[in-house]
Amino acid sequence: MTDLQAPGFAEEHVRARARHGAGSAFPDREGYGSTLFGGAAATLPPPTDPIDRARLVPPVFVPLRLERLFDLGREPLSGDVDLTTDVGGLRSTLPVYISAFGSTAAASDLGLGVAQQAGRLGIPMVIGENIVPVSGYGRMEQEKQSSLLGRITQYIDAAPPDLGGVVVQQSTEDANAEVWNLVYSDPAAQPLLTTGRLAFELKVGQGAKPGVGGMTLVPRARAAELSTQYDIMDLYGPASESVLRCSSPGTFSEEILRQQIRLMRNNYPRCRVWVKLPPGRDVHHAAAVAWAAGADSVTVDGAEGGTGWAPSAFLDQVGLPLAECLDRVTPEENCLLVSGRVWEGARAVKCLALGARAVGLGRAALIATDEDPKLGLENFLECLALEMRLLISALGKYRVSDLSAEDVWMPSAR
Repeated sequence: MTDLQAPGFAEEHVRARARHGAGSAFPDREGYGSTLFGGAAATLPPPTDPIDRARLVPPVFVPLRLERLFDLGREPLSGDVDLTTDVGGLRSTLPVYISAFGSTAAASDLGLGVAQQAGRLGIPMVIGENIVPVSGYGRMEQEKQSSLLGRITQYIDAAPPDLGGVVVQQSTEDANAEVWNLVYSDPAAQPLLTTGRLAFELKVGQGAKPGVGGMTLVPRARAAELSTQYDIMDLYGPASESVLRCSSPGTFSEEILRQQIRLMRNNYPRCRVWVKLPPGRDVHHAAAVAWAAGADSVTVDGAEGGTGWAPSAFLDQVGLPLAECLDRVTPEENCLLVSGRVWEGARAVKCLALGARAVGLGRAALIATDEDPKLGLENFLECLALEMRLLISALGKYRVSDLSAEDVWMPSAR
């Protein structure tokens, strides 16, 4: 394992699921038949946000189960739930995608393992921004193996030919490195292009630090070189070997966003177009503008999302919670993807019922892969898929697209 640290209740459970797979969805089997479960033995901590406080509410009468019974000629089971989903134009085995994580040491160390497992699973994987400026693209011998090209090739080698896909994110900072041009023109990406499994994502912002650009600790020796393009902050005094490099978050208006999406469609006609939005107060309007301009998908990080380096004030007190984002954004027939502390099936199904097409795994994917670089993510998703099938079946539904807000009880704020 790496030195990845993500303290908290969720980390224990992600690691357990990465080790043991689907069995982790149930209480300890050693106590079966001799222990009374429930009550004080509840497995979750006290709810901390509206999605956690919400409950899934199965109905008494289940007309869709009756329809399925007629189709099958028997009583439907949870295994009859179809989790395959169109995720922003990419066919996925689950309503799940791997959220963007970029150039940090943890992401670099674990990125190849995540790529291999996500490919085998047939779920889309987003590759985050700032990798090329930090690690290089991957064509040169001296560039890191965990470069952008390294993650793409690992994914392609592992993935079935008709499932999943790679989404390459580009921020304002990445535009100078021409990341999309590098990928689009690379023969190594052709298997994705020819099968319609390559997407580009315009990063407008993220949940960890809405309104702020990329922040990276860099060697002090590079400070003078970088100061012409970035804001350099000497946070820790002259004895420290590192300084903080801060980039611009980029400037967006309605028209700039429209033009960016049009540029993506014109310059990269064989790619799907994704847009990633921060949890801003006008996120509903920004999503509507993006969809109207032709975006195949809009991703929204709740304020709970993100693993990036940011001031604690941003992590704790800036941005809309995911529940509020879901309440404000109305996708109708458009593809809305969301992320923010998704690590177990109930939270995922609630997000799907409240309007999301799929949920993103960021921190959970890294922790699971850290626990077991070869099978941890697969084990974790085996458990997540089992929970989702059981929960959706309990709601009397057998397709992800059948979920709706009627399946969720949201307690009133007090």
